[in-house]
Amino acid sequence: MIICGTGHRPDKLGGYGDDIKIKLQSIAIDWLTKNNTDGVISGMALGWDQALACAAISLRIPLLAALPFKNQDCKWPRKSQQEFKSILERASKIVIVSEGEFSSKKMQIRNEYMVNNCDLVLALWNGSSGGTANCIQYAKSIKKPIVNLWNS
Repeated sequence: MIICGTGHRPDKLGGYGDDIKIKLQSIAIDWLTKNNTDGVISGMALGWDQALACAAISLRIPLLAALPFKNQDCKWPRKSQQEFKSILERASKIVIVSEGEFSSKKMQIRNEYMVNNCDLVLALWNGSSGGTANCIQYAKSIKKPIVNLWNS
């Protein structure tokens, strides 16, 4: 089973601290370990996306990093950029979904690419509006199974 992840950025998950990253990775590792996961697709955003990517790497599950556009990390803090590059170096495959620089439309195109190429969407979503909600809405529209770990 190939899963893709969608979830919140650190500001909706308790912050940018290492303790939050460890907790998120633990949630992802727990789920991936209990389920028959052959591959993970991550959109590589800060927060849940990268926690899921790191969990896949630690479990030696193939990771496809689906980038919405080249230089996704260019406006992030230096430490976040270094972590991003470290994950990409360990990914099994990197796909740049759209040409050119940032636009919010490209984030949704990336989300649709991930959902179209997975068997199940693994979400960490609190029900609020935004990119995660848009991804969930798209997955529902094409009847893709969704597991939301928010209250886990």
